[in-house]
Amino acid sequence: MWEVIQINRRKSVFLMAGLALILAALGALIGYFVQPAYPADSVFYGILGAMIIWIIMMLASLAGGEQILLATAGAHEVKKEDAPQLYNIVEEMKIASGLPAMPRVYIIDSPVPNAFAVGLKPERAAVAVTTGLMAKLNRDELQGVLGHEIGHINNRDTLFMTLAGVTVGAVVIIADLFLRGLWFSGGSRRRSSRDSGGQGTIIILIVSIVLAILAPLLAQLLYFATSRKREYLADASSAQYTRYPEGLASALEKISTGQSKNFSKSRTLAPMYIVNPMAAAGGVSGLFSTHPPTEDRIRILRGMAKSSSLRAYEEAYEKVHNNKGVIDSVSLGAAKEQGIRNPSATPADHDPRKGLRQAKDILHKTAGYGLINCACGLTMKIPPNFNRQSVTCPRCGREHNVAAELLAVSEALNHIPDK
Repeated sequence: MWEVIQINRRKSVFLMAGLALILAALGALIGYFVQPAYPADSVFYGILGAMIIWIIMMLASLAGGEQILLATAGAHEVKKEDAPQLYNIVEEMKIASGLPAMPRVYIIDSPVPNAFAVGLKPERAAVAVTTGLMAKLNRDELQGVLGHEIGHINNRDTLFMTLAGVTVGAVVIIADLFLRGLWFSGGSRRRSSRDSGGQGTIIILIVSIVLAILAPLLAQLLYFATSRKREYLADASSAQYTRYPEGLASALEKISTGQSKNFSKSRTLAPMYIVNPMAAAGGVSGLFSTHPPTEDRIRILRGMAKSSSLRAYEEAYEKVHNNKGVIDSVSLGAAKEQGIRNPSATPADHDPRKGLRQAKDILHKTAGYGLINCACGLTMKIPPNFNRQSVTCPRCGREHNVAAELLAVSEALNHIPDK
Protein backbone atom coordinates (compact mmCIF):
# COMPACT_ATOMS: atom_id res chain seq x y z
CA MET A 1 0.00 0.00 0.00
CA TRP A 2 3.03 2.31 -0.17
CA GLU A 3 1.75 3.94 -3.37
CA VAL A 4 -1.61 4.54 -1.68
CA ILE A 5 0.20 6.27 1.20
CA GLN A 6 2.13 8.47 -1.23
CA ILE A 7 -1.02 9.40 -3.14
CA ASN A 8 -2.79 10.19 0.14
CA ARG A 9 0.08 12.46 1.13
CA ARG A 10 -0.03 14.36 -2.18
CA LYS A 11 -3.81 14.74 -2.02
CA SER A 12 -3.53 15.92 1.58
CA VAL A 13 -1.09 18.66 0.52
CA PHE A 14 -3.45 19.86 -2.24
CA LEU A 15 -6.45 19.77 0.06
CA MET A 16 -4.64 21.65 2.81
CA ALA A 17 -3.61 24.26 0.22
CA GLY A 18 -7.24 24.64 -0.85
CA LEU A 19 -8.40 25.04 2.74
CA ALA A 20 -5.63 27.58 3.36
CA LEU A 21 -6.78 29.62 0.33
CA ILE A 22 -10.34 29.69 1.69
CA LEU A 23 -8.96 30.83 5.04
CA ALA A 24 -6.79 33.54 3.44
CA ALA A 25 -9.65 34.81 1.26
CA LEU A 26 -11.92 35.04 4.28
CA GLY A 27 -9.25 36.93 6.24
CA ALA A 28 -8.60 39.33 3.33
CA LEU A 29 -12.25 40.26 2.90
CA ILE A 30 -12.78 40.70 6.63
CA GLY A 31 -9.67 42.89 6.83
CA TYR A 32 -10.86 45.06 3.94
CA PHE A 33 -14.30 45.45 5.47
CA VAL A 34 -12.88 46.47 8.84
CA GLN A 35 -10.62 49.15 7.35
CA PRO A 36 -11.66 50.02 3.74
CA ALA A 37 -9.74 53.32 3.75
CA TYR A 38 -6.42 51.48 3.43
CA PRO A 39 -7.21 48.49 1.19
CA ALA A 40 -3.67 47.10 0.73
CA ASP A 41 -2.80 47.22 4.42
CA SER A 42 -6.20 45.95 5.56
CA VAL A 43 -6.09 42.95 3.20
CA PHE A 44 -2.58 42.09 4.35
CA TYR A 45 -3.44 42.34 8.03
CA GLY A 46 -6.63 40.36 7.49
CA ILE A 47 -4.70 37.49 5.88
CA LEU A 48 -2.00 37.75 8.56
CA GLY A 49 -4.57 37.56 11.37
CA ALA A 50 -6.22 34.50 9.80
CA MET A 51 -2.86 32.77 9.35
CA ILE A 52 -1.85 33.50 12.96
CA ILE A 53 -5.03 31.86 14.28
CA TRP A 54 -4.41 28.89 11.99
CA ILE A 55 -0.76 28.53 13.03
CA ILE A 56 -1.63 28.69 16.74
CA MET A 57 -4.26 25.98 16.33
CA MET A 58 -1.90 23.91 14.18
CA LEU A 59 0.93 24.13 16.71
CA ALA A 60 -1.43 23.10 19.50
CA SER A 61 -2.55 20.17 17.35
CA LEU A 62 1.01 19.11 16.53
CA ALA A 63 1.99 19.33 20.19
CA GLY A 64 -0.88 17.27 21.56
CA GLY A 65 -3.65 16.89 19.01
CA GLU A 66 -4.18 13.21 19.79
CA GLN A 67 -4.70 13.84 23.50
CA ILE A 68 -7.10 16.72 22.77
CA LEU A 69 -9.24 14.50 20.53
CA LEU A 70 -9.16 11.57 22.96
CA ALA A 71 -10.09 13.84 25.86
CA THR A 72 -12.92 15.32 23.79
CA ALA A 73 -14.25 11.78 23.26
CA GLY A 74 -13.95 10.95 26.98
CA ALA A 75 -11.54 8.09 26.26
CA HIS A 76 -9.63 6.21 28.99
CA GLU A 77 -6.34 4.44 28.25
CA VAL A 78 -6.13 0.73 29.07
CA LYS A 79 -3.12 -1.56 29.35
CA LYS A 80 -2.68 -5.17 28.28
CA GLU A 81 -3.36 -6.47 31.80
CA ASP A 82 -6.63 -4.49 31.87
CA ALA A 83 -8.06 -5.72 28.56
CA PRO A 84 -5.96 -8.65 27.28
CA GLN A 85 -8.24 -9.67 24.40
CA LEU A 86 -8.74 -6.14 23.08
CA TYR A 87 -5.03 -5.39 23.38
CA ASN A 88 -4.18 -8.68 21.65
CA ILE A 89 -6.42 -7.87 18.67
CA VAL A 90 -4.78 -4.45 18.25
CA GLU A 91 -1.39 -6.16 18.48
CA GLU A 92 -2.40 -8.65 15.77
CA MET A 93 -3.46 -5.86 13.43
CA LYS A 94 -0.28 -3.91 14.19
CA ILE A 95 1.82 -6.91 13.12
CA ALA A 96 -0.34 -7.64 10.04
CA SER A 97 -0.11 -4.01 8.86
CA GLY A 98 3.61 -3.61 9.55
CA LEU A 99 3.17 -0.57 11.77
CA PRO A 100 6.49 0.40 13.40
CA ALA A 101 4.94 0.93 16.85
CA MET A 102 2.08 -0.45 18.93
CA PRO A 103 -0.85 2.04 19.08
CA ARG A 104 -2.15 2.95 22.52
CA VAL A 105 -5.57 1.49 23.34
CA TYR A 106 -8.49 3.50 24.76
CA ILE A 107 -12.08 2.77 25.81
CA ILE A 108 -14.99 5.24 25.74
CA ASP A 109 -17.84 4.71 28.18
CA SER A 110 -20.82 4.80 25.81
CA PRO A 111 -23.49 2.27 24.80
CA VAL A 112 -23.24 3.48 21.18
CA PRO A 113 -21.00 1.09 19.20
CA ASN A 114 -18.20 2.96 17.41
CA ALA A 115 -14.43 3.39 17.13
CA PHE A 116 -11.85 5.82 15.78
CA ALA A 117 -8.09 6.25 15.46
CA VAL A 118 -5.81 9.26 15.93
CA GLY A 119 -2.12 9.89 15.40
CA LEU A 120 -0.01 12.44 13.56
CA LYS A 121 2.45 9.59 13.00
CA PRO A 122 2.37 5.85 13.79
CA GLU A 123 4.60 6.29 16.83
CA ARG A 124 1.96 8.56 18.39
CA ALA A 125 -1.09 6.62 17.24
CA ALA A 126 -4.00 5.45 19.36
CA VAL A 127 -7.24 3.54 18.76
CA ALA A 128 -10.39 4.04 20.82
CA VAL A 129 -13.47 1.81 21.05
CA THR A 130 -16.70 2.28 22.96
CA THR A 131 -18.04 -0.09 25.57
CA GLY A 132 -21.05 -0.52 23.28
CA LEU A 133 -18.77 -1.79 20.51
CA MET A 134 -17.12 -4.31 22.86
CA ALA A 135 -20.52 -5.47 24.05
CA LYS A 136 -22.14 -5.99 20.65
CA LEU A 137 -19.30 -7.41 18.53
CA ASN A 138 -17.71 -10.84 18.64
CA ARG A 139 -13.97 -11.28 18.21
CA ASP A 140 -13.99 -11.47 14.38
CA GLU A 141 -16.14 -8.34 14.11
CA LEU A 142 -14.00 -6.43 16.60
CA GLN A 143 -10.90 -7.49 14.68
CA GLY A 144 -12.44 -6.14 11.47
CA VAL A 145 -13.14 -2.75 13.07
CA LEU A 146 -9.66 -2.49 14.58
CA GLY A 147 -8.14 -3.55 11.26
CA HIS A 148 -10.02 -0.64 9.65
CA GLU A 149 -8.67 1.82 12.23
CA ILE A 150 -5.11 0.47 11.92
CA GLY A 151 -5.56 0.91 8.16
CA HIS A 152 -6.26 4.62 8.72
CA ILE A 153 -3.06 4.91 10.75
CA ASN A 154 -0.99 2.95 8.23
CA ASN A 155 -2.35 4.98 5.29
CA ARG A 156 -1.57 8.23 7.18
CA ASP A 157 -5.23 9.23 7.15
CA THR A 158 -5.12 10.19 10.82
CA LEU A 159 -2.49 12.85 10.06
CA PHE A 160 -4.68 14.34 7.35
CA MET A 161 -7.86 14.19 9.43
CA THR A 162 -6.21 15.99 12.34
CA LEU A 163 -4.63 18.78 10.27
CA ALA A 164 -7.65 19.24 8.00
CA GLY A 165 -9.95 19.28 11.02
CA VAL A 166 -7.85 22.02 12.61
CA THR A 167 -7.97 24.09 9.40
CA VAL A 168 -11.73 23.71 9.08
CA GLY A 169 -11.98 24.72 12.73
CA ALA A 170 -9.93 27.87 12.06
CA VAL A 171 -12.25 28.81 9.16
CA VAL A 172 -15.30 28.31 11.37
CA ILE A 173 -13.82 30.38 14.22
CA ILE A 174 -12.83 33.32 12.01
CA ALA A 175 -16.16 33.34 10.17
CA ASP A 176 -18.03 33.17 13.47
CA LEU A 177 -15.98 36.00 15.00
CA PHE A 178 -16.64 38.21 11.97
CA LEU A 179 -20.39 37.58 11.92
CA ARG A 180 -20.68 38.11 15.67
CA GLY A 181 -18.65 41.33 15.44
CA LEU A 182 -20.86 42.53 12.59
CA TRP A 183 -23.97 41.78 14.64
CA PHE A 184 -22.75 43.55 17.79
CA SER A 185 -21.45 46.57 15.86
CA GLY A 186 -25.04 47.47 14.95
CA GLY A 187 -26.25 49.60 12.10
CA SER A 188 -24.00 52.60 12.80
CA ARG A 189 -20.96 50.97 11.23
CA ARG A 190 -22.97 49.91 8.20
CA ARG A 191 -24.31 53.46 7.77
CA SER A 192 -20.87 55.05 8.17
CA SER A 193 -19.38 52.55 5.71
CA ARG A 194 -22.11 53.34 3.22
CA ASP A 195 -21.54 57.06 3.60
CA SER A 196 -17.74 56.86 3.32
CA GLY A 197 -17.27 54.19 0.67
CA GLY A 198 -20.37 54.29 -1.45
CA GLN A 199 -21.53 51.31 -3.47
CA GLY A 200 -18.07 49.69 -3.54
CA THR A 201 -18.03 49.32 0.23
CA ILE A 202 -21.56 47.95 0.23
CA ILE A 203 -20.53 45.30 -2.33
CA ILE A 204 -17.47 44.36 -0.26
CA LEU A 205 -19.68 44.12 2.83
CA ILE A 206 -22.14 41.83 1.05
CA VAL A 207 -19.34 39.65 -0.35
CA SER A 208 -17.69 39.45 3.09
CA ILE A 209 -20.92 38.33 4.74
CA VAL A 210 -21.63 35.77 2.01
CA LEU A 211 -18.10 34.36 2.20
CA ALA A 212 -18.20 34.28 6.00
CA ILE A 213 -21.36 32.17 5.74
CA LEU A 214 -20.18 29.97 2.85
CA ALA A 215 -16.49 29.55 3.80
CA PRO A 216 -17.13 26.98 6.55
CA LEU A 217 -19.46 25.10 4.21
CA LEU A 218 -16.89 25.08 1.37
CA ALA A 219 -14.16 23.96 3.74
CA GLN A 220 -16.37 21.15 5.07
CA LEU A 221 -17.21 20.01 1.53
CA LEU A 222 -13.52 19.79 0.61
CA TYR A 223 -12.85 17.93 3.83
CA PHE A 224 -15.75 15.53 3.38
CA ALA A 225 -15.11 14.73 -0.29
CA THR A 226 -11.62 13.44 0.46
CA SER A 227 -12.70 11.54 3.57
CA ARG A 228 -15.01 9.15 1.71
CA LYS A 229 -12.35 7.48 -0.42
CA ARG A 230 -10.19 7.00 2.66
CA GLU A 231 -12.96 4.93 4.26
CA TYR A 232 -12.99 2.54 1.29
CA LEU A 233 -9.20 2.20 1.47
CA ALA A 234 -9.35 1.50 5.21
CA ASP A 235 -12.01 -1.17 4.57
CA ALA A 236 -9.74 -2.76 1.95
CA SER A 237 -6.85 -2.65 4.42
CA SER A 238 -8.95 -4.35 7.10
CA ALA A 239 -9.93 -7.17 4.74
CA GLN A 240 -6.27 -7.62 3.85
CA TYR A 241 -5.02 -7.64 7.46
CA THR A 242 -7.74 -9.90 8.90
CA ARG A 243 -8.22 -12.17 5.84
CA TYR A 244 -11.90 -12.19 6.81
CA PRO A 245 -13.97 -9.44 5.09
CA GLU A 246 -17.21 -10.71 6.60
CA GLY A 247 -16.01 -9.68 10.06
CA LEU A 248 -15.98 -5.98 9.14
CA ALA A 249 -19.16 -6.30 7.04
CA SER A 250 -21.08 -7.79 9.96
CA ALA A 251 -19.63 -5.19 12.34
CA LEU A 252 -20.71 -2.32 10.08
CA GLU A 253 -24.27 -3.68 10.07
CA LYS A 254 -24.41 -3.69 13.86
CA ILE A 255 -22.69 -0.31 14.22
CA SER A 256 -24.88 1.50 11.68
CA THR A 257 -28.12 0.43 13.40
CA GLY A 258 -26.92 1.43 16.87
CA GLN A 259 -26.02 5.10 16.37
CA SER A 260 -27.36 8.15 18.21
CA LYS A 261 -27.07 11.76 17.06
CA ASN A 262 -26.31 12.73 20.66
CA PHE A 263 -23.25 10.46 20.80
CA SER A 264 -20.68 12.94 19.42
CA LYS A 265 -21.17 16.68 19.72
CA SER A 266 -17.79 17.43 18.10
CA ARG A 267 -17.90 18.28 14.39
CA THR A 268 -14.19 17.59 14.13
CA LEU A 269 -14.35 14.21 15.88
CA ALA A 270 -17.54 12.79 14.33
CA PRO A 271 -16.02 12.17 10.83
CA MET A 272 -13.15 10.20 12.42
CA TYR A 273 -15.42 7.38 13.65
CA ILE A 274 -15.76 4.24 11.54
CA VAL A 275 -19.43 5.23 11.08
CA ASN A 276 -20.26 8.92 11.44
CA PRO A 277 -22.71 8.96 14.38
CA MET A 278 -24.35 12.21 13.25
CA ALA A 279 -24.92 10.99 9.69
CA ALA A 280 -26.04 7.49 10.68
CA ALA A 281 -28.54 8.81 13.22
CA GLY A 282 -29.78 11.74 11.16
CA GLY A 283 -29.70 10.31 7.66
CA VAL A 284 -27.24 12.87 6.28
CA SER A 285 -26.07 11.90 2.83
CA GLY A 286 -24.74 13.25 -0.44
CA LEU A 287 -22.30 16.17 -0.42
CA PHE A 288 -22.55 16.56 3.35
CA SER A 289 -21.63 12.96 4.16
CA THR A 290 -18.13 12.26 5.47
CA HIS A 291 -18.46 8.52 4.82
CA PRO A 292 -19.66 6.41 1.88
CA PRO A 293 -23.05 4.75 2.37
CA THR A 294 -22.61 1.92 4.85
CA GLU A 295 -24.73 -0.36 2.64
CA ASP A 296 -22.22 0.09 -0.21
CA ARG A 297 -19.30 -0.71 2.06
CA ILE A 298 -21.01 -3.89 3.26
CA ARG A 299 -21.89 -5.02 -0.29
CA ILE A 300 -18.29 -4.54 -1.41
CA LEU A 301 -16.88 -6.51 1.51
CA ARG A 302 -19.36 -9.34 0.97
CA GLY A 303 -18.50 -9.31 -2.73
CA MET A 304 -15.03 -10.58 -1.81
CA ALA A 305 -16.16 -14.19 -1.98
CA LYS A 306 -12.89 -16.02 -2.64
CA SER A 307 -10.05 -13.67 -1.70
CA SER A 308 -9.22 -11.00 0.87
CA SER A 309 -6.59 -9.25 -1.26
CA LEU A 310 -6.57 -5.66 -2.47
CA ARG A 311 -7.32 -6.87 -5.99
CA ALA A 312 -10.41 -8.72 -4.76
CA TYR A 313 -11.62 -5.56 -3.01
CA GLU A 314 -11.05 -3.54 -6.20
CA GLU A 315 -13.05 -6.02 -8.27
CA ALA A 316 -15.89 -6.03 -5.74
CA TYR A 317 -15.89 -2.22 -5.70
CA GLU A 318 -16.11 -2.05 -9.50
CA LYS A 319 -19.08 -4.44 -9.50
CA VAL A 320 -20.98 -2.32 -6.97
CA HIS A 321 -20.20 1.05 -8.58
CA ASN A 322 -19.78 0.04 -12.24
CA ASN A 323 -16.71 2.24 -12.58
CA LYS A 324 -13.03 2.52 -11.76
CA GLY A 325 -12.08 1.42 -8.27
CA VAL A 326 -10.25 3.19 -5.46
CA ILE A 327 -6.89 1.39 -5.37
CA ASP A 328 -4.04 2.57 -7.60
CA SER A 329 -2.51 0.31 -10.27
CA VAL A 330 0.92 0.16 -8.59
CA SER A 331 -0.55 -1.21 -5.35
CA LEU A 332 -2.71 -3.65 -7.31
CA GLY A 333 0.32 -4.84 -9.24
CA ALA A 334 2.18 -5.53 -6.03
CA ALA A 335 -0.82 -7.09 -4.26
CA LYS A 336 -0.48 -10.71 -3.23
CA GLU A 337 -3.35 -13.13 -3.54
CA GLN A 338 -4.61 -14.47 -0.22
CA GLY A 339 -7.61 -16.55 0.64
CA ILE A 340 -10.33 -16.01 3.20
CA ARG A 341 -9.88 -17.73 6.55
CA ASN A 342 -12.61 -19.49 8.47
CA PRO A 343 -14.45 -17.56 11.20
CA SER A 344 -13.03 -17.95 14.70
CA ALA A 345 -16.40 -17.36 16.36
CA THR A 346 -20.11 -17.72 15.68
CA PRO A 347 -22.87 -15.28 16.69
CA ALA A 348 -24.04 -17.76 19.32
CA ASP A 349 -20.61 -17.67 20.99
CA HIS A 350 -20.98 -14.00 21.92
CA ASP A 351 -23.16 -12.74 24.76
CA PRO A 352 -23.68 -8.93 24.51
CA ARG A 353 -24.62 -8.63 28.19
CA LYS A 354 -21.46 -10.42 29.26
CA GLY A 355 -19.44 -8.30 26.84
CA LEU A 356 -20.86 -5.11 28.33
CA ARG A 357 -20.09 -6.25 31.88
CA GLN A 358 -16.53 -7.05 30.88
CA ALA A 359 -16.12 -3.63 29.21
CA LYS A 360 -17.49 -1.87 32.29
CA ASP A 361 -15.19 -3.90 34.52
CA ILE A 362 -12.23 -2.78 32.43
CA LEU A 363 -13.24 0.86 32.87
CA HIS A 364 -13.62 0.43 36.61
CA LYS A 365 -10.22 -1.22 36.79
CA THR A 366 -8.55 1.66 34.94
CA ALA A 367 -10.21 4.04 37.42
CA GLY A 368 -8.57 2.19 40.29
CA TYR A 369 -11.49 -0.04 41.33
CA GLY A 370 -10.85 -3.60 42.45
CA LEU A 371 -13.19 -6.43 41.45
CA ILE A 372 -14.28 -9.26 43.71
CA ASN A 373 -16.38 -12.08 42.23
CA CYS A 374 -18.67 -13.71 44.76
CA ALA A 375 -19.70 -17.38 44.47
CA CYS A 376 -23.32 -16.26 44.07
CA GLY A 377 -22.43 -14.59 40.74
CA LEU A 378 -22.29 -10.98 41.92
CA THR A 379 -19.23 -8.87 41.05
CA MET A 380 -18.43 -6.29 43.71
CA LYS A 381 -16.49 -3.18 42.75
CA ILE A 382 -14.13 -2.02 45.47
CA PRO A 383 -13.32 1.70 45.19
CA PRO A 384 -9.74 2.96 45.52
CA ASN A 385 -8.58 3.79 49.06
CA PHE A 386 -11.07 1.29 50.51
CA ASN A 387 -9.84 0.97 54.13
CA ARG A 388 -11.80 -2.04 55.42
CA GLN A 389 -10.26 -5.51 55.59
CA SER A 390 -13.42 -7.34 54.60
CA VAL A 391 -16.63 -6.76 52.68
CA THR A 392 -20.02 -8.51 52.81
CA CYS A 393 -21.79 -9.56 49.64
CA PRO A 394 -25.14 -7.73 49.53
CA ARG A 395 -26.78 -10.65 47.71
CA CYS A 396 -25.79 -13.73 49.72
CA GLY A 397 -24.10 -12.34 52.84
CA ARG A 398 -20.70 -14.01 52.34
CA GLU A 399 -17.67 -12.32 53.91
CA HIS A 400 -14.73 -11.61 51.61
CA ASN A 401 -11.15 -10.73 52.59
CA VAL A 402 -10.51 -7.71 50.38
CA ALA A 403 -6.72 -7.84 50.12
CA ALA A 404 -6.53 -11.59 49.52
CA GLU A 405 -9.31 -11.75 46.94
CA LEU A 406 -8.14 -8.70 44.98
CA LEU A 407 -4.72 -10.32 44.75
CA ALA A 408 -6.31 -13.58 43.53
CA VAL A 409 -8.35 -11.73 40.88
CA SER A 410 -5.25 -9.85 39.71
CA GLU A 411 -3.28 -13.08 39.32
CA ALA A 412 -6.18 -14.72 37.47
CA LEU A 413 -6.46 -11.80 35.03
CA ASN A 414 -2.75 -11.98 34.30
CA HIS A 415 -3.21 -15.59 33.23
CA ILE A 416 -6.27 -15.08 31.02
CA PRO A 417 -5.43 -16.28 27.48
CA ASP A 418 -5.47 -13.49 24.90
CA LYS A 419 -7.83 -15.41 22.69
